[in-house]
Amino acid sequence: MKSLVGLPVLMLILLNPVWAQAPGSAYPGNQMSPAVPAMMNPAGNQNPLLGGIPSGKPTTGALPLSLSDALKRALVYNLGVTLSGQATQAARAARMLALSQLLPQVSTGVRESVQQVNLEALGFSGFPGIPTVIGPFNVFDVRAYASQSVLDFPALNRWRAQRENVRAAELSELDTRELVVFVSGNLYLQAVASSSRIDATRAQVATAQALYNLAVDQKAAGVVPGIEVLRAQVELQAEQQRLILAENQFATDKLTLARAIGLPLGQEFTLADGMAYSPPPVVSQDDAIQRAYRDRADYQSAQARVRGAESERKAAQTERLPALDFTGDYGIIGKRPWDSHGTFTAAASLRIPIFQGGSIRAQVQEADAVLRQQEAQLEDLRGRIYYDVQNAFLDLKAAADRVQVAQSALQLAHEQVAQSEDRFRAGVSSNIEVVQAQQALATANENYISSLYAHSSAKLSLAKAMGVRADSYEQFLRGK
Repeated sequence: MKSLVGLPVLMLILLNPVWAQAPGSAYPGNQMSPAVPAMMNPAGNQNPLLGGIPSGKPTTGALPLSLSDALKRALVYNLGVTLSGQATQAARAARMLALSQLLPQVSTGVRESVQQVNLEALGFSGFPGIPTVIGPFNVFDVRAYASQSVLDFPALNRWRAQRENVRAAELSELDTRELVVFVSGNLYLQAVASSSRIDATRAQVATAQALYNLAVDQKAAGVVPGIEVLRAQVELQAEQQRLILAENQFATDKLTLARAIGLPLGQEFTLADGMAYSPPPVVSQDDAIQRAYRDRADYQSAQARVRGAESERKAAQTERLPALDFTGDYGIIGKRPWDSHGTFTAAASLRIPIFQGGSIRAQVQEADAVLRQQEAQLEDLRGRIYYDVQNAFLDLKAAADRVQVAQSALQLAHEQVAQSEDRFRAGVSSNIEVVQAQQALATANENYISSLYAHSSAKLSLAKAMGVRADSYEQFLRGK
C-alpha cells in the first residue's frame, strides 16, 4: 500500500538533475515514501542523498535526536551536500580559467648558452676575412615576457558563460540542500511512524494475550470449547509476528536515517520528536505558485543555465570578428651578465578570420542547439513547478481528510473491541467476533499512523514545491 504523497516524492527525486533513483519496497503495511528506501544510481552506487559522511565519535548512552538536530546534521554531513559543494568549486575553477584568457600573461626566464655556428652550412661562405666557423661564444639572456588580449570577444563571452554556470552551480547546490532536508525529514518521519507502529502492535499483543488467557480460563471452567483457545492462540502469535516485523523495520529505518545524516558509526539514538497532527501554514495556491517561481533554486539555476548558453552562442558567433593581441618582452643580453645590454620587443597583432572551413558555422549551430535545449528544459520546469504545487495541495487536502477519517475509525475500532470482549466474557458470542474486532483495530491503527505520516510528508512536499529554504522546513512542518 503506497502513501498518497508517494508519487510527488518520487517525482521530486527522479526529476532532480543530479540524483536519479528508483523506489524500493517495504514490508506489508508500512507506508514508506519512495524517498526513503535505498536507491541506486546508474553506476550501481547508492544515491548520494541517502549517503553520509560519519563524523565524530559515538557517545555513551543513547543520543536523543530531534527533527531539528537531524536536519542540521544532514546539511553538514550528507554526501549529496558534499558532492554538490565540490561541483560548485569545479564551476568556479572553470570560471577562473576563462577569466585568465582575458588577463595579462607574464613570465620570465634566464638562459645562458655556449654556441658555435657553421656559416657554410647556412649558405654563407667564401667571404674574405670571415671564417667559416664562428665560436664558440657565450650568450647570456634574462628576459620578461608579457602578452595581453586587447580585443577578444569570444573569450569575453566564454567568461560570461562560465560566470552564469557558477551561478547555476551555486543554485543547484542550494536546491540540493533543500532536497537533502526534504529526504532527511521524510526519513525521520518514516522512523517515527515505524516507532508508532511498534507501540500500536504491542498494545495489540497485550490485548491478544489477555484474550488468550481468558479463553484458557473459560475452557478450564468448561464454559467454552477448545477451539476458542486455539483461535485465541493463533491470533496471539499473529500479533507477535507483526511486532517482530515492526521492530525490525524500525531498526532498519533508524540505520537509514543515521547514515543519511552522518551520525558516528555505532551511535545509539532515540527519536525525541513525535508525529503530532498540525495544520499547514495558510497560503493560497496562486500565492504558492508565484512564490515557487520566485524562490525555487532549481528554477533560478535553469534560468542561469539559459543565460550561460546564450553567452556561449555569442562566443561562437564572435569568432568571426577580428582579434587584437599585444605581446612584448624586455631583458638584457650579452656575453656575460656584467657585459650585457638591454633589449626589448613590442608587437601588436590583428587576426581577421576569412575562411575557417566552416568551423565557426558549426560552432554556432552547436551552441544554438544547446541553447534551445536549455530553453526547453526551463519551460518544462516552469510547467512542472505549477503541477508540483497543484499536486502538493491535492495531496495535503487528501491527507488531512484521511487523518480525520482515520481518527474517527480508530475510536470506533476501540469501542468495537471493548464490546466484543464484553460479549465474549458474558458468553453471548465466541471469540471469532473478538478476533475480527482486533483485526479491525490493527487496520485502524495502521491507517491512522499512515495518515499522520502522509500528512506530514505532504507538508514537506508542499514546502519543496514552493521553494521553502532548507532552514525553514521544520517551521513549515509544524505549521508556522
